[in-house]
Amino acid sequence: MKISRRSLMGLAVCAGLAMGAVPAAQAFEPVKPIDFIIMAGKGGGADKMARLMQTIVEKHNMASKPLIPINKPGGSGAEALVHVQNAKDQDHTIMVTLNSFYTTPMRQPGLGVDSLKFAPIARMAEDTFLLWVHKDSGLTSFDQWVDHVKKVGDKWVMGGTGKLQEDQLITDFLNANFDLKIKYVPYKGGGTVAKQVAGKHVNSSVNNPSEIEGFYKAGTAIPLVSFTKERLDAFPNAPTMKEKGHDFAYYMQRSVVGAPGMSQEAQDYYTALFKKVYESAEWQDYRTKKSLYGEFLTGDDLRDYWKVNNETHRAMLAKMGAS
Repeated sequence: MKISRRSLMGLAVCAGLAMGAVPAAQAFEPVKPIDFIIMAGKGGGADKMARLMQTIVEKHNMASKPLIPINKPGGSGAEALVHVQNAKDQDHTIMVTLNSFYTTPMRQPGLGVDSLKFAPIARMAEDTFLLWVHKDSGLTSFDQWVDHVKKVGDKWVMGGTGKLQEDQLITDFLNANFDLKIKYVPYKGGGTVAKQVAGKHVNSSVNNPSEIEGFYKAGTAIPLVSFTKERLDAFPNAPTMKEKGHDFAYYMQRSVVGAPGMSQEAQDYYTALFKKVYESAEWQDYRTKKSLYGEFLTGDDLRDYWKVNNETHRAMLAKMGAS
């Protein structure tokens, strides 16, 4: 059968329309609930942050599938790090981090974990630390505290989260710079540590504000000094360490990371999601009320931030003889 030139042109147009009707590759969207791993125990700053973010996402219908918070505090975060690194579905596995994100891989090289290989989704904040005592201690100033702790030596107990991570690093700083002999006792989460202070089972802690806020408002826990560059508005009577003659400030990373093998499309999706969370009124209110610092970071900027903090913590651990 002879086909005219006009018929051939018509066939070509139809073919073009048919090809155009084929949908382009879709951007990533979760197809099942997202594992939201928390590398700390329940009640701590990371746990409270993760559950607030989950609430914000659900309240504003920001994601097509829910975030499922899962606490994995074992081994100073080692349990969480290994779980996320080996996740079967890396596009549906994300994690809230602490500074043990840096220190635990250094202390436990056998884990085979490299922090810099995780997907840099979003730094949501930098948390702050203060030194806390029970009101019944009778101590109302940092200077009083130093004098008293010198006298009691290793009978003074500091409760903290994990071994050779954030709280112990600060405790080591206090021991080294004020000639103290504080005994450090680790627990699985900041919420548990705050309860130990309130119950007088330990003598002090360096809890984040969000972890011990209830006991502070009740008048049970008293802050004596802050490990920040400036006094915190919420605790105006707590001087900074710099005011006490030591230019020392220490902050806790509050970031969301993806599994090392996460696809770029999934990483882009979660970055956009947590940017919305960061900009929400609820998150900004939380940042103010909980004395959080730090702007939103992602991508190469966040990875560069990790590199700097990796080296800072490597030096701190080496000074402690731990790395």
